[in-house]
Amino acid sequence: MKNRRVIPFLLLIPFMLVTAAVIAAVINVIVQGLGYIKAFGLTTFTLDYYKEVLKRPDLVQSLLVSLKIAVFSAVFASVLGTLVCAALIRCRRASGGMLTIVQMPILVPHAVVAVFTVALLTQNGIIPRILYAAGLLHNYSNFPDFLYGTSYTGAILAYIWKEAPFVAYFTLALMKSVGETLGEAAENLGASPLRSFFDITLPMSMPAISQAFLIIFIFAFGGYEVPLLLGATLPKAFPVATYIEFQAPDLRDRPYAMAMNGITLILSALMALAYALLMHRMMKKRGVRA
Repeated sequence: MKNRRVIPFLLLIPFMLVTAAVIAAVINVIVQGLGYIKAFGLTTFTLDYYKEVLKRPDLVQSLLVSLKIAVFSAVFASVLGTLVCAALIRCRRASGGMLTIVQMPILVPHAVVAVFTVALLTQNGIIPRILYAAGLLHNYSNFPDFLYGTSYTGAILAYIWKEAPFVAYFTLALMKSVGETLGEAAENLGASPLRSFFDITLPMSMPAISQAFLIIFIFAFGGYEVPLLLGATLPKAFPVATYIEFQAPDLRDRPYAMAMNGITLILSALMALAYALLMHRMMKKRGVRA
């Protein structure tokens, strides 16, 4: 009997070790971002590094670029993923081979996604060649230049392709449950499929969609590989600029990189807080106790 009580705690040990490592890393970022690195002779806590980061025009521009990537990626991936999820449920394809096809992009690493995007969307890539062969494109140079531009369109498209299936899969169970119960009940009472979806299924599925949106936003904001491989030389995305700052030859400049990491942590925490408040408000309106 005692062994059965101990087993759950033993199974939690790997999780607890990983959590402890993450917490230690976060504390290290915060402390070093405040200018305390004893090994480098920096022993005074200060906010000057944060102030300097927020005053530098290039880093502020990098911050805005990453926010743009995160917002557009999360919004379009959430919308497209929700539509894909609704289509799967409506067509009775929420399992089997079709669902497997939807899941495939989730398993592909982001660096590989970036390589796929280059192969597809460069002006001599697969899609321009198909369009040229079909007579829809008279010259390869007429194909829009999605990659390596300051708009970071290529990076956003890569995130959408990768994360929209994640949204669909993440929300599938909840949306299917709501659609097959309350949604079908509404249709039996005379509501059209569209009205049933927008008035019942979609609002009831918003908690899962909101969670997926938050995950994508935070990941895209802190993502390194895709903006590095598909973005412009200047302005750089904030994680790319952070890594370059981290590699500065003068080790006494390390707090600048840690302050930039600290800004990423703060924005991620604010997004999580905003999500928690939004969910609490939504649950309160529905009369559900959190």
